[in-house]
Amino acid sequence: MTATDPALTALAQGWCALSLLHDRIEGHLERALQAGHGLSAREYSLLDVLSRQHDGLGGHLQMKQVADAVALSQSATTRLVTRLEDRGLLSRYLCPTDRRGIYTNVSEAGLVLLARARPTHDAALHEALDEAARDARLEPLVRAVKALPAPAPAPA
Repeated sequence: MTATDPALTALAQGWCALSLLHDRIEGHLERALQAGHGLSAREYSLLDVLSRQHDGLGGHLQMKQVADAVALSQSATTRLVTRLEDRGLLSRYLCPTDRRGIYTNVSEAGLVLLARARPTHDAALHEALDEAARDARLEPLVRAVKALPAPAPAPA
């Protein structure tokens, strides 16, 4: 393949479109969540991921799993957890079966904030996708995102 190969050019254009869609959505979410709830999009995402933990097998996430779920490095995730813990939205505790493991739970205040922020997040997400769909470069990606199946519920 050369730099002028049409397949490479199409791939690069597709990647640029995907990056543009992500940036537009994240920016829209960031503004809505900051204005309405004093949360960044990353903070919301972290609270959301941690709120979905459960007591069953594999139900509590280790920091690496949390980092993967919110698409941050482990160190950035740890700093984010610390900020939210300082705000009283999260708490950490030692794993009962492995004293080296540390788990994080959303506090009651964090759950209340998340519940208040969820409608804002969802509305902003729909708005961002609807706006992006009006761009011919992004419309196929928006269609693909909207066609994704809903995730299976976590075991109880």
